[in-house]
Amino acid sequence: MSLDKAIQSGKEKREMYRRDKAIDASCRNHGDDPWAKHSRLHSNDLRRQIADEQLKEYMKEYGNGEESCKE
Repeated sequence: MSLDKAIQSGKEKREMYRRDKAIDASCRNHGDDPWAKHSRLHSNDLRRQIADEQLKEYMKEYGNGEESCKE
């Protein structure tokens, strides 16, 4: 069944995009919009920041005595 026939017969269940998603594709799921991307990846950014701090502390204590590490 084609999309047009499905719409005419009432079997099409997809909904139209609303608000920002209707205007710009980058605001949709997995888009490249900086605001939405930051919100979506916030927990990963926090975990990465904590891991970097732990690595720096480890390098201070057990490394070559250098405070910096490769990034």
